[in-house]
Amino acid sequence: MVGSIEVPIAVGTIGGATAIHPKAKSNLEIMQINSARELSEAIASVGLAQNLTALKALATEGIQKGHMKLHAKNIALMAGAKGDEIPKIASLLLKDEKYRVDVAKHHLKTVRGEKAHE
Repeated sequence: MVGSIEVPIAVGTIGGATAIHPKAKSNLEIMQINSARELSEAIASVGLAQNLTALKALATEGIQKGHMKLHAKNIALMAGAKGDEIPKIASLLLKDEKYRVDVAKHHLKTVRGEKAHE
């Protein structure tokens, strides 16, 4: 895959936040940025990388499906799932298409062999 991006970005490397915030200056040093042009190129490259990532998501499992997998894992964590329980609970939530903590807790009790209360 080959990508390119052209965006009008007005940035500066002297004054403003760079002069006030030491972290801004440190970030420029870490990235070895010596000019506003280099900074704008770095910013544009991040935008291009995000666009390519979005294209990959659309071309593979899709953004919505990937988001729901992540959401199911987060719900499993919120319900108290640990370690290898997380993907098990997430899978059950995806199968049921019910993304709620109470449902995840019910599945967690079942997975752990505890009596599940309705």
